[in-house]
Amino acid sequence: MIEIKVPTVGESISEVTLVKWLKPDGSYVNRDELLCELESEKATFELNAEEAGLLHIVAQEGATLAIGDVACTIDEKAPKPAEASADKKTKKEATAPMAQVEKKETPKPDPPAPKPAATDKKATPVAQAIMADKQLKAADLKGSGSGGRILKHDVLEALAQPPGARKNADGSPSREQRPEKMSNLRKTVSRRLVESKNTTAMLTTFNEVDMSAIMAIRAKHKEDFKKAFGVGLGFMSFFTRACCIALGEWPAVNARIDGDSIVYHDYCDISIAVSAPKGLVVPVIRNAESLSMAGIELAVAELAAKARDNKLSIDEMTGGTFTITNGGVFGSLMSTPIINLPQSAILGMHKIQERPMVLQGKVEVRPMMYIALSYDHRIIDGRESVSFLVRVKELLESPELLLAGRPPVNMLLGL
Repeated sequence: MIEIKVPTVGESISEVTLVKWLKPDGSYVNRDELLCELESEKATFELNAEEAGLLHIVAQEGATLAIGDVACTIDEKAPKPAEASADKKTKKEATAPMAQVEKKETPKPDPPAPKPAATDKKATPVAQAIMADKQLKAADLKGSGSGGRILKHDVLEALAQPPGARKNADGSPSREQRPEKMSNLRKTVSRRLVESKNTTAMLTTFNEVDMSAIMAIRAKHKEDFKKAFGVGLGFMSFFTRACCIALGEWPAVNARIDGDSIVYHDYCDISIAVSAPKGLVVPVIRNAESLSMAGIELAVAELAAKARDNKLSIDEMTGGTFTITNGGVFGSLMSTPIINLPQSAILGMHKIQERPMVLQGKVEVRPMMYIALSYDHRIIDGRESVSFLVRVKELLESPELLLAGRPPVNMLLGL
């Protein structure tokens, strides 16, 4: 009998939650087959079968397990079930030549047409037309006609309800409550956000960026960029590159406090805040200052895909020196992002919105974005924070500066 134990997944992690079993108790599993999903305070990972055999589940779904606890056992001496042999035989027959299969088959009568399910609801023609137009399902409606028949006013009444409104069987508004246990990830996010608010002298400074130049570049080159590198040209590469240049010029924004010392970084490990199915995660782009625009976009796409699939490792979410978060994808016009400890600053991107701007005495409509920098005032002074954000604005509004941080003519003249 082999014991499958919870492995060590990180220095600071002492327990995990068993989220879901992928194989039922008593089933036969093959070597390296996925058995269950575990969730730590930072990431989700799976346990694999170390040997083939019969699975015996020890820990139940939702249980909190310490590192080293037994999740299940595998009886490697158990014989392989007969079903497995039968499956092989079936697969072998499926690969036989079609001529042989046809000889063995005998004509079968057509199956009878399926009868309507007993739970199907009938609706009047007018009600059906409205339901089809508004994409409503009969199962979601309560019919007031004879035998539960759905009438026109039943559909109209349902459409008049606020989105997400729940009702009881008798049609009265629902008052149910559903307590759910917080996941380790959500508990960690909550703890770290409160810790950040309580332990840093956090302040936020704002500015706004004219996105005209970047949007023009994307519109002109996005198709060629996609063909050349296999990834879309988004805004994140522009912001990441601008932040890397500005961080090099204002190193305190890229530093952190460690006891009585200030630790400065000669590299930019940019954390990207991503909304994953189980909560907010912040994977890291290593040495972003040395990556090309395509390299940044490829890294962002890879990390975002892993976040959606809960495949991020602990290493991919630790060690960042500066964070970028984009609330604009959800429609946020302005916000004050919270510092991602132990970092000292975070940049918030927001929604692009056309606004009238006065340019050289004339009013023009421009696509504008508010940007926010939250910073720890213990290590970053107002001059540094404001200058950093102004530099980011300058680089974004003149994207040619992103090539080397200086105007091409200045580079030519050696200025």
